[in-house]
Amino acid sequence: MAAKQSSFDLNHFLASRTESVNRALDKFLPSEKTKPATIHRAMRYSLFAGGKRMRPAVLLAAAEACGGSDAAAMPLACAVECIHTYSLIHDDLPAMDNDDFRRGKPTNHKVFGEGIAVLAGDALLTQAFEIAAQAKGWPRYPHRDLILELARASGSLQLVAGQVADLEGEGKKLSVAELRYIHERKTSALLCCSVRLGGMSANCTPAQLAALTDFGYHVGLAFQVIDDILDVTQTSEQLGKTAGKDVAVQKATYPAIVGLEKSRKIAAQLTAKAFGALDIFKGKAVALEALAEFLLKREK
Repeated sequence: MAAKQSSFDLNHFLASRTESVNRALDKFLPSEKTKPATIHRAMRYSLFAGGKRMRPAVLLAAAEACGGSDAAAMPLACAVECIHTYSLIHDDLPAMDNDDFRRGKPTNHKVFGEGIAVLAGDALLTQAFEIAAQAKGWPRYPHRDLILELARASGSLQLVAGQVADLEGEGKKLSVAELRYIHERKTSALLCCSVRLGGMSANCTPAQLAALTDFGYHVGLAFQVIDDILDVTQTSEQLGKTAGKDVAVQKATYPAIVGLEKSRKIAAQLTAKAFGALDIFKGKAVALEALAEFLLKREK
């Protein structure tokens, strides 16, 4: 397995998948000139703001691990990215995290105003389901299952629940269990949904889907723990967004609760569990393994 990992070109994988996802998103979304032009400019501003397309990447990598194709999985990959982008636009609003920068650029509400930013997020969330409906559906996973998967991950029990708990936790001393609840929903839910949809697009077996779920859950948690670490250890220039925001608003984070070194150990343990979940693929999940490595090493 080590030899396969070392020969895998993650940079090429990410670059090529980002390019193909961007092309597909450009086709799926209304053009900037489509009336009302302001909303479509705002949607595209955040959607094409230079993100790494990590959720589409893990979705496409999961499809590959299960013997699927990029073409079949692409509508689902684009749908997930629309949901992710909507959540970022809303997270950055003054009423939420109140951030002025995202990916090194002014946030949506700083460019278009709060009203249009709210509507751009709403529109991207809705657009996600329109795009997902264009996936062909598979014997084990018809359209009903695909839409349910997206809806559950982005609804009031998961993604939205995480943001609510995050808001309500500001300035309070949370336990590790309470913080984990936030991370499970605010970050892990959509990453887990991404790998599951990737497997579904390849008509994966129930055992493969269970393994992907396990992988996505642990990588999603590790990803957010490392985000907490980076907010403490890196500058705004390195992050591409405002550093130190978590500390400034007294937001509960892993470093604040358990310390920096223990946070790093937790992130490493979570990723180790994610790697273990991929054993079922017998060396065919090389891209997913490489992506997990990349997510864990962002702090270096």
